[in-house]
Amino acid sequence: MPSSTISATRARESAPGDALLGLALRNPPQNLEAEQALLGALLSNNKAYERVSEFLAAEHFADPVHGRIFAAIARRIERNQLANAVMLKSDLENDGLLEEVGGTAYLAQLVSGTVGAVNAGEYGRVVHHCYLRRQLVDIGEEVVNRAFGDSEGLDAPQQIEAAEQALFDLAARGSADGGFVSFERALALAVDGAERAFKRAGHVSGLATALRDLDAKLGGLHPSDLIILAGRPGMGKTSLATCMAFGAARALADEARLAGLGKVPPAVAFFSLEMSAEQLATRLLAEEVRVSADRIRRGEIADRDFERFVECSRRIAALPIMIDDTPALSISALRTRCRRLKRTQGLGLVVVDYLQLLRPAPGTRPENRVLEISQITQGLKAIAKELAVPVLALSQLSRAVENREDKRPQLSDLRESGTIEQDADVVMFLYRDEYYLAQREPKLMTYDNQAKFDEAHAKWIADMERVHNVAELNLAKQRHGPTGKIDLFFEAEFTRFANLDRHHGAHDAD
Repeated sequence: MPSSTISATRARESAPGDALLGLALRNPPQNLEAEQALLGALLSNNKAYERVSEFLAAEHFADPVHGRIFAAIARRIERNQLANAVMLKSDLENDGLLEEVGGTAYLAQLVSGTVGAVNAGEYGRVVHHCYLRRQLVDIGEEVVNRAFGDSEGLDAPQQIEAAEQALFDLAARGSADGGFVSFERALALAVDGAERAFKRAGHVSGLATALRDLDAKLGGLHPSDLIILAGRPGMGKTSLATCMAFGAARALADEARLAGLGKVPPAVAFFSLEMSAEQLATRLLAEEVRVSADRIRRGEIADRDFERFVECSRRIAALPIMIDDTPALSISALRTRCRRLKRTQGLGLVVVDYLQLLRPAPGTRPENRVLEISQITQGLKAIAKELAVPVLALSQLSRAVENREDKRPQLSDLRESGTIEQDADVVMFLYRDEYYLAQREPKLMTYDNQAKFDEAHAKWIADMERVHNVAELNLAKQRHGPTGKIDLFFEAEFTRFANLDRHHGAHDAD
C-alpha cells in the first residue's frame, strides 16, 4: 500500500479520537458568575427562591460548592426559616461544611456581589440551561463510546433507541414549563370542547369511532387519554380495534375535506406487533367487503366478490391509516415514530396491538415483568399527553377468567400489572357469550334419558339465538364519565363489528 494511502487511512482512523480529545480539553458548559449572582440574590431576599424552586436543584450547579450552598438555603426556606449569611454560617458549621464552601468570607462575598433579587429567575434559568447542556455532552460522549465498541451488548439500532430514550428522559426532567393555568383559560377550553361537540354530528367532542353507542358513552376518543381494550383470546380485540381505527380515519378524512384547501388529514398510527401489515390489510378488507379473510388468502373469491373487493380497496386506500408491523418494538421507538408522523403528516390516533408485546426502552432493566409492563403503560400515557392524541392499547387478560363460572372480565383480570388500570383513563372489556356458550352444547351421554337431553338442548338453542351476533363491551373504568355495558353487532365469519339495532334485530354498518 502506498505511504500516502496509509497516512490518509491513519488520519481517518485517528480523527474520532482527536475530536474526543478536543472535546475533553474544552470546559463543560457553565456560568459560575450566574451561579454566584443567584446565590447572592437568594441570601439577600428569600422570596427570590419562589422564582427558581420549581425547576432548579442543587445538582444543577456546575460548582459543587454552589450546589451545597443552594441546598442549605433551600432547606431553611422550605422549613419557613430565615436563610441569610449569618444563619447559613451556623448550619454549615454544624454540618462541618463551612470550610468546604469557602468559609464566612465566601458567603459575605456572595451577598456583597448581588445585583438584586428581581433577576433571580433569569439567573436560575441560565444555571439550569448550562446543566442541560452538560447533560447533552455526557449523553453525546456515551453515544460515541457505545458506537466505538463499549455497547453493553446493544446492537446499532438498539444504541439509537437508547440515545433517543436518554434524550427524551432529559427533555422530560429538564422542562421548566408547566405550572398553573388560570380558571378563565381552563373554562374557555371547556367551552370550546362543548362547542365542538354541539357542532359535530352525533354530538361528540372527541374523535368519533362510528360505533354509535360507544361514542355516546365516551363522547369520542379524547386527546391525552390512554384507552385500554382488553379481552381473552378469540373475543375479537384486534377486529374491534381495526373497526375503531377505520371509523376514526373516516372522521379525520371528513373533517379535513370540510376544512378544504387540500388539507391533509392527520393519520391513525396502527402498531401491529402480532400481525404483519399485509395480514392486517387483508382483515380490514374482509370486514369492509364482508368476504371471509380465509377465503381471500386462499383466492376462493367469486368474480362478483372480486369486483367488490377491488372497488372497495380503491375506496378505502385513501384513508389516513399508517401501519407499523415491526415486531418487539420498544416504547422509545414507538414514541419516536409517533413524533415523526405527527411532525410530517399530523397524528389523530395511536393504536397498539398489543401492549404486552412492547419492550421497555433499551438500557433499562426492570426487575420483573410487572415493573416492565408498568414502564410500558406509563410510556403510552406519556405519549398520549405529549402528543395530545388518544392512545388505544390492546391488552391480554389473565387465565383467572377461565376458572370462573361467569367469564365476564373484571379489572383484577388485567394481566401482569395493576398499573394498567391505574394509568388508563378508560378500561374496556370485550366479551362474547356466544363464544363460551358454543362450547357448552349438551351431550346426550350426560343425561339419564332423551327427554331431559331434548329439554336441555332446546334451552341451549334458545340461549344461542339470544346471544347470536352480539358482543358486550363493558366500560369498567372511565375517568371522565359513566361506566356500563354496550352491546355491539358481531359477525364471526368476517370478524366484523358494527352498531347493534335493538329494535329491528339487525345491524347498522355505518
